[in-house]
Amino acid sequence: MKFTSLALAATLMFAATAQANESVIRKALMQQFPGAQIASVTKTPYSGLFEVYLDGQLIYVDAKAQYVFTGDVVDLKNRTNLTQARLNKLQAVKWDTLPLNNALKTVKGNGARKLVVFSDVDCPYCRKFEAELAKVDNITVYTFLYPIEGLHPKAVQASKQIWCASDRNKAWDDYITRGTVPNNDGKCANPVDAIIALGSKLKVSGTPTIIFANGQRVPGMVPAAQLERLLAANAK
Repeated sequence: MKFTSLALAATLMFAATAQANESVIRKALMQQFPGAQIASVTKTPYSGLFEVYLDGQLIYVDAKAQYVFTGDVVDLKNRTNLTQARLNKLQAVKWDTLPLNNALKTVKGNGARKLVVFSDVDCPYCRKFEAELAKVDNITVYTFLYPIEGLHPKAVQASKQIWCASDRNKAWDDYITRGTVPNNDGKCANPVDAIIALGSKLKVSGTPTIIFANGQRVPGMVPAAQLERLLAANAK
């Protein structure tokens, strides 16, 4: 009984200390980065550091946030990127919250494997990814038209015209492969602005960004062979 009481006291003391440290860290970081969104502060099991999920990024600080460390923490024994593993968990997306009816839907083969892609019509890496997707079978791809206007000024209008085409999938393929713009004004009811807002909410900062059915998010262009491995891992 005495041992149990001591263990409980130690647990409560640890929790109180961690909470106090979190308060100090949040205050210090908000002074340095006013307006930043701090989603979480978590004590790590390595080197007395605290992990801070700030504006969609992971940084590490000491207990008083006097020092900030950026970059990946790697477990050399297990060859595991701990930072990326935590980001994968923190940035996971609940599949059933995605408005799939606002996406272009492409089914290949039996369509059993599913993924979402945030794609900018004028992004060269998105075009490369489309070429890789063409090599993958038995898949359903939901493509969200996600123009990043700051990089591609004409992408918003082109996205709306693609959505307003009589055959959206063909219009998408024609634009991606040949740069052919659909013959319409893009003024039909379309979800492009809503998808831009969704991407901003989910902190989608680049294209392509891939989301698998288990919520895993993978940014960037992924070759077909790597995509197959990710889909297989997702199925497990």
